[in-house]
Amino acid sequence: MSRFNRICVVGLGYIGLPSAAVFADNGVDVLGVDVNQAAVDSINQGKPHIVEPELDVLLRKVVFNGKLKASTTPEEAEAFILAVPTPFRDGHQPDLAYVEAAARSIAPVLKRGDLVILESTSPVGATEQLSVWLAESRPDLTFPHSAGELSDIRVAHCPERVLPGQILREVVENDRIIGGVTRKCAQLAMALYKIFVSGEVHLTNARTAEMAKLTENAFRDVNIAFANELSVICEGLDINVWQLIKLANLHPRVNILRPGPGVGGHCIAVDPWFIVAADPANSKLIATARAVNDAKPDFVVEKVRAKAKRIKNPVIACLGLSYKPDVDDLRESPAVRIVEQLVEAKIGKLLLVEPHVDALPKSLAKSGVKLWDFDQAVKEADILLLLVAHKSFADLDRNKINDRIVIDTCGIW
Repeated sequence: MSRFNRICVVGLGYIGLPSAAVFADNGVDVLGVDVNQAAVDSINQGKPHIVEPELDVLLRKVVFNGKLKASTTPEEAEAFILAVPTPFRDGHQPDLAYVEAAARSIAPVLKRGDLVILESTSPVGATEQLSVWLAESRPDLTFPHSAGELSDIRVAHCPERVLPGQILREVVENDRIIGGVTRKCAQLAMALYKIFVSGEVHLTNARTAEMAKLTENAFRDVNIAFANELSVICEGLDINVWQLIKLANLHPRVNILRPGPGVGGHCIAVDPWFIVAADPANSKLIATARAVNDAKPDFVVEKVRAKAKRIKNPVIACLGLSYKPDVDDLRESPAVRIVEQLVEAKIGKLLLVEPHVDALPKSLAKSGVKLWDFDQAVKEADILLLLVAHKSFADLDRNKINDRIVIDTCGIW
């Protein structure tokens, strides 16, 4: 029988809430904690405040059978999982304010033998810093950064490695990397995740685990930057970049990712900067890839501007706002950034289409633009600007748009 009868998950967003629900579905009593009272109230009614396939069914099950409840205040537990945001500040410096706040919120209820896990993607050294913050709040307990294997509290890092849209499956099936501040910390964390993880669990130290997650996303960012740079080059050389990449990928040792309007989300668009911040002098390739991907929205805007000049009072349908297909997540979305620039530059009338959200982000809502129905937007627009490859956009009747200007940044048409 597991020694973990109750766990506390701090941060009930795209990672914390699915993880809490899966733990609860495996028989553990779970307290989910979030500073958002509206989210807490919704969860306690069995209604997720985020969109993730099958999460609504699972959440209703574990809430109504009493295994999961939500609160704004932490309570005693055997294990605490911190799944809070880790953005960056100006200058792309890591911002651990949410992690520190979460640490200080759980510190009063810690007791000897407890386990604290940082699941948020974090810069190297963040898990050790978490241990320091906990120690400052609880000088009556010992922590692994100073007391080593004999510490009262165990602290570890276990980065999430899931794909939005497939979280409930991947959180169970994917391999997990667990990095402990000490070996005992890692071993206890492994026992916790073994409650539901069917993939292999790989133990290492906290710094290596932190760097592993950053490396995974930096690798993908560099690959996408190569594809995005190719797309810009091909534009000037009158070459179809989609066909080019398809042909190049026929080589058995080449796998170029697809270009797009930029790179978004809370992982790939953010994590590489944590590596750059740690060692700017020796991370030139990673920093350059970030610069290439961050510049791609500007390239798209200029392309729209050039096309719009041909039309008097152009109407532009901006198709998609989320950072990736078939999700409602707008974090760091290049599509949102492109639309913001089009609004600011007053390049025509904009018809925004995003089937996965009910309301626009504040940055766009205040400008007066509105969400439109897909078919109506396509009917009225002079220019179709495809920004996200949603499945619902892919089956467009091409015969209906022969007289439109089409800018497909995703290559699905």
